[in-house]
Amino acid sequence: MIAAGASIASLQAGLPLEPLENRILLCHALGITRVGLITQSERQLTQEEAARLSGLVGRRIAGEPIAYIVGQREFFGLPFQVSPAVLIPRPDTELIVELALERLPAQARMLDMGTGSGAIAVALAHTRPDAQVTALDVSEAALAVARANAAANGARVRFLRSDWFGALAGDTFELVVSNPPYIASGDEHLVQGDLRFEPVDALTDHADGLSDLRTIVAGALAHLAPGGWLLLEHGYDQAEAVRALLAEAGYLEAQSWRDLAGIERVSGGRRA
Repeated sequence: MIAAGASIASLQAGLPLEPLENRILLCHALGITRVGLITQSERQLTQEEAARLSGLVGRRIAGEPIAYIVGQREFFGLPFQVSPAVLIPRPDTELIVELALERLPAQARMLDMGTGSGAIAVALAHTRPDAQVTALDVSEAALAVARANAAANGARVRFLRSDWFGALAGDTFELVVSNPPYIASGDEHLVQGDLRFEPVDALTDHADGLSDLRTIVAGALAHLAPGGWLLLEHGYDQAEAVRALLAEAGYLEAQSWRDLAGIERVSGGRRA
């Protein structure tokens, strides 16, 4: 329990978390910036502030992700609201945004499947306001978060509630991207670390980890304009399998790209 009267300086040094997490939770609990931690270092916490900070620290010690505790995570230089209804955006996923931007023609139509927080779609729409961006998700709770993120970041995105391609009718796009559930059912990672708190249906396909990827690879051909690209994020050990799915379905230039850790994180191909 954190006591009233403790100074900001003593708490930065004494909280039982990593230094960065200490700073984030102090700023969040006290409503100050990182600069405020320095300029107000001798400020002493009130009883209410001490109780609030104690609660936040307790949640983090129990394993709850920092992003859920503070309700926000930065992605592609933009602030994103997050909640337990959506996955926490991760730096690895910025790769698919970068690859999409390289392949997005002027005035192009683009689809983000399984948008979650809207991170990919909003980042693309914010960077390329000329693009016509559509994003879908089967979860209405996730779509509510995504809509709020689009509004907060001034991004124009059309959102659809859809179980993969179900609500698209005859729509076609020059680019389709997705970061679908790709962890296999029963994988030990699902009960470790931050993943314990994230929505399980957004993490696993409840099968072999490739079933949703198969669905997207097969279905996207009907919604890609000629020459259009499909880009898929996947697991660290799935690149070869996804390239095979793309090649078997008739996509051209099936290939994979590595993230900053050197892991093949995104695979894709082009419709003939």
